[in-house]
Amino acid sequence: MSALDHTYAVILAGGGGTRLWPKSRKKNPKQFLKLMGKKTMVQVAANRISRFIPWDRFIVVTNKLYEKEIREQLPEVPVENIIAEPEKKDTALAMLVGSLYAKSKDPEAIIVNAASDHTLTNEKEYIRVMKAAIKTAASSEYLVTVGITPTHSSTGFGYIKIGEDLKKLGDKLSLFKVDSFTEKPNKATARAFISTRKYFWNANMYVWSAEAICKAFDKFMPKMYNLSKGLADKSSKEFHHMLPEIYKQAESISIDYAISEKAHNLVLIPGDFGWNDVGNWRVVYDLGTKDLAGNVVVSEGDKAHTLSIRAHNNLLHTNKRLIAVFDVDDLVVVDTDEILMIAPREKVQEVKELVNRLKEEGKEEYL
Repeated sequence: MSALDHTYAVILAGGGGTRLWPKSRKKNPKQFLKLMGKKTMVQVAANRISRFIPWDRFIVVTNKLYEKEIREQLPEVPVENIIAEPEKKDTALAMLVGSLYAKSKDPEAIIVNAASDHTLTNEKEYIRVMKAAIKTAASSEYLVTVGITPTHSSTGFGYIKIGEDLKKLGDKLSLFKVDSFTEKPNKATARAFISTRKYFWNANMYVWSAEAICKAFDKFMPKMYNLSKGLADKSSKEFHHMLPEIYKQAESISIDYAISEKAHNLVLIPGDFGWNDVGNWRVVYDLGTKDLAGNVVVSEGDKAHTLSIRAHNNLLHTNKRLIAVFDVDDLVVVDTDEILMIAPREKVQEVKELVNRLKEEGKEEYL
């Protein structure tokens, strides 16, 4: 059997995505939105991975609030493989639980961790890189991350610095030792990083064997691991039954802080396949199809109801009503059943200020 025969996909689909408010809200977070076509973000992500991992080896880790939505949107995934987190505890516990579930199915499991809300333009290259990562993880105890080759000096992503070039992985791919991590830098620092050609965007794309990640958690997060390790020996029914008590006691921490920044066996394979995490409305505009006036229209329905006159470079996200704009440029207009948001396109990354104000005023019904 090849490494692919032991490979499982763990898709994280429990996040909120507040920078895409007001479409992305607690009751309908961004992974369930149709931002790039007829399919939702989670459907696009899952279909991409199904090109090299069969559906019966998909594991989806989501919040219990979204379990029904995942069942409806991804009917190909076995129901028992949908892990409904009883409470939100960040990515470390989610990835550990996903890996332990895979291990309960196959002690030799290799796990491909993937987000439910990322886009990319070169699927063929993505699959090539992921297969190289799978082969690397299967033949060693390396924890493999795929670092995204930067296209500009973004301040919205974390960065991973590479060290020693360990070996070549076939045509044009190399395996590097990871030197260090940096959280979202300022513009000048990001420019300096890019100029060295030693820094990659951190997309939280990890591939590892169940055995290797269990050893890492045992070493660096022993309390979390001891709480959880018994899951690897349980049936699917017992596995789900044990989760509430584990989540109640476990720490909330990201995988980067818990494992990645501490592990000495972390390696990186560069990925250059047009990746983006669709983190805010400006990204939706940048990735969208533009008309002759530079406007992008997005609709979750079959028809988009818009009228624009002397309006340029706007993003119009329609709901059921007509959006009419004239003599305005560079705006984002997002219409929902309950909320209409209008903002300058260059400042939409600050939409979190609106979310925070609603929290302060106790208007939970709009979050």
